[in-house]
Amino acid sequence: MRTIKNINNNWKFIQENLSLEQVSEKNIQWKELDLPHTWNAYDGANGNDYYRGVGWYVRELAIPVDEAMNHLFIEFQGANSVTDVYVNDQWMGQHKGGYATFRFDITKAIRFGEKNTLAVKVDNSEHADVYPLRADFTFYGGIYRNVQLISVPPVHIDLEDYGSSGVFIEQQNVSEEQATLQIKTKLQNKTDEPTSVRLWLEVLDQAGKVVAYRGQNLMIQPGSNEETLTLKINEPNLWNGHDNPYLYSMKISLQKFNDTIDRIDIPFGVRYFEVDPEKGFILNGKPLRLNGVARHQDRKGKGWAISQADQREDMALIKEIGATSIRLAHYQHDQYFYDLCDQEGMVVWAEIPFITEVSKAENPGENAKQQLIELIRQNYNHPSIFFWGIQNEIQIDAANEGIARKLVKELDALARTEDQTRLTTMANVLTVDDEDEYNYITDIIGFNKYYGWYMGKAEDFADWIDHYHHLNPTTALAITEYGAEGIVEYHSANPVVQDYTEEYHALFHEKVWKIFSARPFLWATYVWNMFDFGANIRDEGGVKGRNNKGLVTFDRQIKKDAFYFYKANWSTEPFVHLAGKRYIERSGETTTIKVYTNCPSVTLSVNSQKVATVEVTNGIALFEHVPLEKGENWLVATATNESKEIKDQSLIIQVETEPEAYRAPVEEAGENVQNWFEVPAVEEEAEAVEIPDGVYSTRDTLEELMTHEETRQHVIDVMGDLTQIPMYGMMKNMKIDTLVSMSPDGTFFNQNRVNLLNKKLIQVKKEGEMPVE
Repeated sequence: MRTIKNINNNWKFIQENLSLEQVSEKNIQWKELDLPHTWNAYDGANGNDYYRGVGWYVRELAIPVDEAMNHLFIEFQGANSVTDVYVNDQWMGQHKGGYATFRFDITKAIRFGEKNTLAVKVDNSEHADVYPLRADFTFYGGIYRNVQLISVPPVHIDLEDYGSSGVFIEQQNVSEEQATLQIKTKLQNKTDEPTSVRLWLEVLDQAGKVVAYRGQNLMIQPGSNEETLTLKINEPNLWNGHDNPYLYSMKISLQKFNDTIDRIDIPFGVRYFEVDPEKGFILNGKPLRLNGVARHQDRKGKGWAISQADQREDMALIKEIGATSIRLAHYQHDQYFYDLCDQEGMVVWAEIPFITEVSKAENPGENAKQQLIELIRQNYNHPSIFFWGIQNEIQIDAANEGIARKLVKELDALARTEDQTRLTTMANVLTVDDEDEYNYITDIIGFNKYYGWYMGKAEDFADWIDHYHHLNPTTALAITEYGAEGIVEYHSANPVVQDYTEEYHALFHEKVWKIFSARPFLWATYVWNMFDFGANIRDEGGVKGRNNKGLVTFDRQIKKDAFYFYKANWSTEPFVHLAGKRYIERSGETTTIKVYTNCPSVTLSVNSQKVATVEVTNGIALFEHVPLEKGENWLVATATNESKEIKDQSLIIQVETEPEAYRAPVEEAGENVQNWFEVPAVEEEAEAVEIPDGVYSTRDTLEELMTHEETRQHVIDVMGDLTQIPMYGMMKNMKIDTLVSMSPDGTFFNQNRVNLLNKKLIQVKKEGEMPVE
């Protein structure tokens, strides 16, 4: 019978690129630790310079003699990013990719009844053939999820199918009357002889009652086998999001005579759905608004080495805000979190890290396809997953545009082959044209758009969405990323784009959600991001190594004001929240007070004196010109819900001058993200020039221009030395013209600079081209 043993405890670790022979030496200064673990828990979110290299983990294994008749597998649920496993100095195998479960059969290397040495080499340095190559988040190294030993008899449910359970529950036909399920079970026979077994399936409801079953006598041949059985559940209890996340249990057993030789239990739910270009997402025949947030899996002081308690806290915060959907970006997340999504009724977008840059390896799609197969097979039975994401902003790599497009098509075809019951999707970078082929490859589409932060103003979303929908009336559109930086130290009575204040962060979301909520044809929208997260390449707003667009801080200790704005619009739990609690010291005799609530009206009092009662619109009660006394002012907001009073209070101190600490360290808010770039002064005014063939121009990628001696100097003269900024790795494969289109109000890569740069660049001919006249 199958047994599973967790072996997270009692590991030795060293962060050094050693050989296996060196690891076996006696004089190594090992650090003792338990898993999960990452060596980037602190440096991974403090700036660009974090350790990317090798770490070794070593542990002793004592395997009893009575296990000798079984086969022993070691299972890693997440190690980033290239992992080599050795048992008693014998190499068991290598896994490439940092997010999926993988296993090795270590039976032949084990000395039963004796001590065995398990050595694991993990390497998170850049590998040309392993995705992601580059992205706007930290690639934490280490064994950051659970490690288990699995013991099974020679004939067992397959453990070597891309880390999957070996069982695939396909929902062929589901309605309120009946659910038809086709269950494919993969089996392994590690003996040299055919073996007769009985495959037995049972479906249990939540009360433990058997509601369906099937059995089949099989002759299992040596090696890999597969059997498919069909069963039906009459009048099924449908998995229905938050309203009823109902889970059945599928028990799959292998029986021989009167013994059960292997068994696994799989929770699953049955449901049917569609996405309509006009009506949006429809679950079990009824429209369901996918009010979504995106999630990265790291947190302060832990990186990716988080506990199940951490994951439950994340889910509790997502539930509190009232979200109905989660985009689990930009890689496969922990099975435990997918389980939580099943249990809590979240609609999930799951994706692979085919992002930002295409591999230059001989077979650039191999690892992306491997990770897609792992994602789908390991998560096939989760009812919460509805969409397979096959790429995120891969169009940034303009230098490899043709290869990227080809691979996206191949990944889409692969996903459809692996799973015909879900939809394929992807997240296009904001510069993809509205009628580009990328809009039509997958079943449904999403765009990462940053109006109101990196480009334009928040109100621009309305025109773009309506124009896109007009051009593509049969394409189902989602907004897969939108957001703004919000740092809770910074405050302003007059917030503007890129001032990093908590007030602009909230105001941005107010404006954008008003636009989204008025357009039900959007099949989903995903706030970027639910939580601040580690992003080593970032240095802005006075904070290094972090993306601060979250609704909740990196340590999960502070819910920013924007969190409560969404709670007011998405949650049915009555509450009242006085915004601006951290904006304590304010100048002026009056101020504006904002309250977020899902109650119908709010009464505000200051220093026990009633100011006014106002009606709530879009989750907001706004009190303007509220008088302040010198010194302390205590505010109380009161709302009534079903005769129950709900209150919140805050403190404002009137001061002559607001603290300088309220201002982000940028030269002038609203112009550009100054911490990223140092821009040389340009006095010359330049007209647009005609760009002939055979010369360099802003139509070339940044990397092309910076690797040519003469064009590099022209770029430095006009734009500065962009190779010295942390974001260069993200930007290098983009065309200058693309960067111009992303620049907010044209203040960094503005048109005058582009004209001046082109004036210089077109004087440089490309190799093998005729000179410019």
